[in-house]
Amino acid sequence: MRGSVYYQSAVLTKVIFVEGSKKENRINPNHEQYQCISSFKTMESYRNVWNNFFNYLKEHFKLKNCELINDDHIKSYIEYKIEYYPSKQYLEKITSALGKLEVALNKYSKDKYEIPIIYDFKIRQKLLRNAKDLKLVANNYHNRVYSDANLIIQHLNSYNHQLAASIQLEGGARSEGVTLIKEEQLKGFKIDNISKKTVGVIETKEKGGKVGDVLVSLTTYQKLGNYFTNNNTSTFKIKYQDYLNDIKNSCEKLNINYQGSHGFRWTFAQNRIRIYQKFTYTYEQALQGVSWEMKHFRANITEHYLGK
Repeated sequence: MRGSVYYQSAVLTKVIFVEGSKKENRINPNHEQYQCISSFKTMESYRNVWNNFFNYLKEHFKLKNCELINDDHIKSYIEYKIEYYPSKQYLEKITSALGKLEVALNKYSKDKYEIPIIYDFKIRQKLLRNAKDLKLVANNYHNRVYSDANLIIQHLNSYNHQLAASIQLEGGARSEGVTLIKEEQLKGFKIDNISKKTVGVIETKEKGGKVGDVLVSLTTYQKLGNYFTNNNTSTFKIKYQDYLNDIKNSCEKLNINYQGSHGFRWTFAQNRIRIYQKFTYTYEQALQGVSWEMKHFRANITEHYLGK
């Protein structure tokens, strides 16, 4: 399917939205309105999720045709959402919307092709169950700070994963800021305005296209620079799921509660607040400063990482 994200979601909306459709028709497998949506409000909510999902695929997979979506894309998107510790209700809405996307794509394909494409996104249900079982969704505040982040990093099996985790811990980068780093993103050294120490600067583009500097130790910065030189490459790349599995295995070995890769970002936030206050910044100044460093805007967002 060609067209913008919003055009494609509009086409699929027309396939599945039947205003005023009777429930008896929507639950009848033999009726043409089977599994359709009759509520405008529900359809609007689901379409917003579709748009967000399609934009995610465009940015992370360079995928511009929704007909090419498969369960790997569904898995990646849901895991991406889980990393930001969503509410249980929000994650349930996402998985429901993706379920209706499956229905819409199957209906669209059946009408368009003699041999239709078959879409099966049932992996979304497994991921939702796992997230609930592992308490990766929020019913209330859940502290995701690692008790000994450096020890976890030392026990990661992959050197590249150790490097990625160090960047998250020291600079507060999101996962998308460390799973793919190009050599051109290394911007040299500078004096950290807060600690007055010399640090390495990595420019990252993360959630929502936000561009900014991630400040890391000289050791970590030099390791990343050496990676490019020693491997004769201009790209540092790791697989997100392999990265999570390595972190999880390390936590299990050490009997430390697993908090995903985002746990390193939480730990950064609390550590960085302490550094601000050590150098005589007020609590309010520390909140705002850390918020900007984490590519947020409002100071009170930082309080989420502090349990307030």
